[in-house]
Amino acid sequence: MGIRVLLLVTIMLFCIAEASSDDNNIFEHQHNQAVKGSAGRRLLPFLDCGGLCKERCSLHSRPNVCTRACGTCCVRCKCVPPGTYGNREMCGTCYTEMTTHGNKPKCP
Repeated sequence: MGIRVLLLVTIMLFCIAEASSDDNNIFEHQHNQAVKGSAGRRLLPFLDCGGLCKERCSLHSRPNVCTRACGTCCVRCKCVPPGTYGNREMCGTCYTEMTTHGNKPKCP
């Protein structure tokens, strides 16, 4: 009877230890995948699209429309040109070639 209990306790401890090591391996795998997948993103500086677009559209006749369009362009192109007007070419072709459904420039 004593040997059976000892054997049962040993098996339970082994199963618990194995399960916790599997959880750690899964966590490490997920962590390594996240680090590999976001390695390029970590090197980029944080871009405050809201603040940059608010400044960019501060003198616009329709600031809400401008800020919404600017936010879309900022997220997609990861850039907002300096100043309140012009300088669009500083953000590259992504920013300059984005158009609305009416083929007008989307990004302010």
